[in-house]
This record gives sequence, structure tokens and C-alpha cells, in this order.
Amino acid sequence: MKDNSTIRNIAIIAHVDHGKTTLVDGLLKQSKTFRDNQAEMDQHLIMDSGDQEHERGITITAKQTSIYHGDYKINIIDTPGHADFSGEVERTLNMADGVLLIVDAQEGPMPQTKFVLGKALEVGLKPVVIINKIDKPARRIAEVEDELGDLFLELATDDSQLHYPVYYAIGREGKAWTHVPDNTTAHADLTPIFDAIVNDIPAPTVSGSGGLQLLVTALQYDSFLGKYAIGRIARGQAKRGPVALIKRDGSTVSGKIEKVFGYRGLSREEIEVGQAGDIVALVGVSDAHIGDTIADKDAPEALPTIEIEAPTLSMYLGPNTSPMKGKEGEFNTSRQIGDRLKKELETNVSLRVEDNGIGFTVSGRGELHLSVLIEAMRREGYEFEVGRPQVVTITEDGVTKEPVEELYIEVGPEFVGAVSQELGTRRAEMRGQESTGSGTTRLDYLLPTRALIGLRNTLLTATKGTVIMNSLPHGYQPVGQKLNQTRNGVLIAFEAGTTTPYALQTAEARGELYVGAGTTVYAGMIIGLNRRGEDMEINVCKAKHLTNMRSSSSDGVVQLTPFTDLSLEQCIDFIEDDELLEVTPKSLRLRKKYLDANERKRHQKDIV
Repeated sequence: MKDNSTIRNIAIIAHVDHGKTTLVDGLLKQSKTFRDNQAEMDQHLIMDSGDQEHERGITITAKQTSIYHGDYKINIIDTPGHADFSGEVERTLNMADGVLLIVDAQEGPMPQTKFVLGKALEVGLKPVVIINKIDKPARRIAEVEDELGDLFLELATDDSQLHYPVYYAIGREGKAWTHVPDNTTAHADLTPIFDAIVNDIPAPTVSGSGGLQLLVTALQYDSFLGKYAIGRIARGQAKRGPVALIKRDGSTVSGKIEKVFGYRGLSREEIEVGQAGDIVALVGVSDAHIGDTIADKDAPEALPTIEIEAPTLSMYLGPNTSPMKGKEGEFNTSRQIGDRLKKELETNVSLRVEDNGIGFTVSGRGELHLSVLIEAMRREGYEFEVGRPQVVTITEDGVTKEPVEELYIEVGPEFVGAVSQELGTRRAEMRGQESTGSGTTRLDYLLPTRALIGLRNTLLTATKGTVIMNSLPHGYQPVGQKLNQTRNGVLIAFEAGTTTPYALQTAEARGELYVGAGTTVYAGMIIGLNRRGEDMEINVCKAKHLTNMRSSSSDGVVQLTPFTDLSLEQCIDFIEDDELLEVTPKSLRLRKKYLDANERKRHQKDIV
């Protein structure tokens, strides 16, 4: 790479499910990045590499790839679409010079579209708009263009940002046009998108003179070479040799670059010299963290560090204290859990971890952000317990303030009453209501973040699983009144043992069960939801006594209603302040914080 005029650095941003990763698939395939035997043409979501990304169908971490179009090298950053992972978007926008904003032709601009576009325009990135999925029967291209115009008017920081090119695409089929086509089934490819990247996105602006400057924006590891420090070279050249590492606190430590890697497709290839404006991965600077600057050793100068928005939710995460500790997990001590969280902090820039004695207080952007971490640790063999999520408050001018979120809900018209009633009890303020082209109703609310805890499960039940919910941060307000959220009491196992069908038949008459027959339980473990408001202890390990009397009615086969198997997110939503969730690689168990019934009563009196 002789100079930076042939480099293009772009980030792809959009709301969740609007087709970012699918469009990147098409760009990778049509740029002939892969050999024919390397990626089949029917392979989808190439950039989603993690198990959870494939299972959930979402992008969780931002990733880099590079493709070549003629003489141009295009560095592409695929970003997440969920607001919970917006920290990934914020840190990666520093590497880009322009953004491809992808918008669904039916849904139009959605909450995360507004959030990430605002961040991109703040740092002065050049936008290129792609209206995707134009083959949808309910597409409304003209209305979406008008909504985009309103959005840019609201968010633009400069007049030049109001002039943006618009392209039309079917990402799944690898087709794009400069104008709305009359026939979407006709032959087409993504050439208009390649040309837009080359012609509409500016080359990276770099300083012509001076030593090396690179802001570390991402970290990766492998077992052979260790830590890779990834970022865009803002000035100078990156090559083997000694460098200075400027930490976020301003201190400087010495380091040495052992190898320099560039990107080609999904793989890294070793290069001799990284040119200014290119995105590279450096090996050898083992002390590097996200936000640090790798600079020339003789004249080290720091780049502005990455500012990440504060977390909004926190939860307790500590070593397992149940009677079944150590039976299913490989790592269960406080030290092992602490080491794993420290490792997570290096790459997860939105996360905060504080030691609170026995365990840790982990703070993140939302329930999904925290549950992805919990699921990742669980799969790695960790065993621990977590508490109910709590909002992270701040103090300004002596006033305690809590985070507020914008909530956008899309439901069928028949469920609007149920949704409004539930949000009314959570002190949500309605800001708008409109009918969409597809016949659904879109509701816009403003509510405290704490009111969102447990809301998704409640609305899924109330709307028969049809609700679409999206939220994004909206600042802070003084802490309001306590919410009148009442959940029924729980059914608690009376003693340790193995559940029997005979005992469960009695228990299911009391409420909804969360365990089945043959499950090992312990005293204080939650086995179901009571039909009444108070907690109830129940013996689910009781066996039927043998007698020498026979009865046609009592000797029949026990018919049990299938129990409700709660997911990780549902368990986190379910627990109250006096309850915990035990997480192991094999099981999720709900339990009371105090397992002994007398101890629970004593603490309840102290609270009252």
C-alpha cells in the first residue's frame, strides 16, 4: 500500500435485523475475497463468529474485515445493532472515515438507527444511506426517505451532513441499485455499493509528518502469539521495533512491536510496514488496553481517548453458596471469577466491575449485555450466583438521578390496551402513537430504566408473543416514586432430595412449576410460582406411602402438566431482591438468598 488515498475505512451501522451482516456477506463474496472452496455462496452471516451470535441471530462484538475493489482496499467494521452493545459501536467509530447506514424499507429508521447515526455524525463521519430489503411486500420507500430526512435534520451537526447519497438494495440476494428498480428480480449485483464506498467515502485524513500514533480500539487473543492490539494508524508507520505505550491516565511505558498484521477477508496476514490510515493488528505490546495510544518512542504523543457512555444496570455476581456448589462447574472460587471478569474488562469497554467483598458488582448497558456475559462464563465452566438487576444512579448538584430510556413498542391493535395498562403501572409517559403500513401500532414511551426490568416477559405474555420492543438511553432524571410492581409469591422446596411425580401433582395445584420429576432440589430452592401473593414452602420430594389396600382411583398413572423451563433472561427478570439465580454449566436454579426458613423470617422482620 503506497499511500492512503486508496484506503477506505467504513463502519456499517443499523438497527438490529436491518441486514448489516448479510450485506457484508455479499460484499465479501462479490469482491472475490474467498476462494471457491473457502465460502459457499449459500453461507450466511460469515462475520458472526461466536456461538451466541449464531444462536441469538445478532451481532454482539464489532469485527474488522478487508476487501479489495480494483486498486482500493476497503476496511469494513461490522457493528452490533442492539443498544445494549452500543459501547462496541462507540469504540469502533474512531477507526472509520464514513458509515454505511442501512435502513429497512418497511420499518424505516428505528431507535438504534437514531442512536448510532447521532454518534457517527458527532465525530464527523460521512454517511451513505442504503435502503435495504426493498423486495418486501409492505415496503414504503418514499415514506422511509422522508423519515430519514427528518432524522438527519434532527441529528446533523453540519450543513454538509444533510447531503447524503441514497442507494437501494436486497442484501440477501446481493443486489443494489442507484435508483428504485422497476423489477427487483432482474440481474444485478453490489457494484453500486462498491462504487459508493470508493467515490462517496473520503480517504483517511492523516498527518503527513511525525512519528507513529495508533489508538488501540480493539483487542484479540490467540494461544500462539498472545494479544493483538488493533487500531487505525493516525500518523506515521507501524513496523517492528520499540515503541511507547501511553496509558489512559497519561503514564508512559515502553513496549516493542514484534509483528504487524493487515486484514484480508476474515484472516490476518503479516506485513512489513503498516501505512497511515490503514487498520492493523500489532503483536508484542502486551500491556496495551482499549483507549491506550501506541506512539513513537522518541516523541510520544497521545491521541484523544475513547469516551464511552456510563452503564445503566448493575447486578451482584459472586461465588455459588448453594448446597450443590462445586458439583457441576470447574471454576467456582471468588478468585477465579474475579480473574475472568478482569479479562472481560479488557475487551468489553461498556462493562464496569467493582469488588464488594465476597463477590463483585458488575455494571453494564442492559439486561442483554449482562446476560451475554453470564452465558459466556457459564459455557466456559464457571459456576456462580447473580442477584436482581439494579439501576446505576448518579449524583448531580446534590440530586440523585436515575437513567431514563426511550421505549418503542410495535404490537397489533388488539393488544394496545394491555400494553398501555402495563406501562401505566410502571409510570411510563406516552409520547406518541401511530399506525404503521403493515397494520401494527407503534407506541413511543419515556420511562425509568428500572421500569424495564421484567417488562419484556410480561408483555410477551400479554401480547401472545407478538410484541417488538426496542429501547435506548435518554439521559437522567431525579429518582421518582417506587413502582408498584407486584409479583406473586413463590413455591419453595421444603427439604433437600429428588422431586417425585406424586409430590409434584400436589404442588402444581398451588401454582406454576419450574422443575420436573426427578430433579435434585435443596431447601430454599424456588420450584414454582404461587397462585397467591405470599411465599409458600412445599414438600416436592414426598413419596407415596405403600399400603396393603388397593384403590382403582389411586393406582392410576400420575398426569403432570409440563413444567415451565425458564431461559437465562427470564430467570434474571423473575428474581426479586431477596432471591438469587444459581448459574452452572448444566443448570439454572432459582433460590432464596437465605435458604433457612427461620432466617428468612428474621430478615423479613428487619426489613419491615
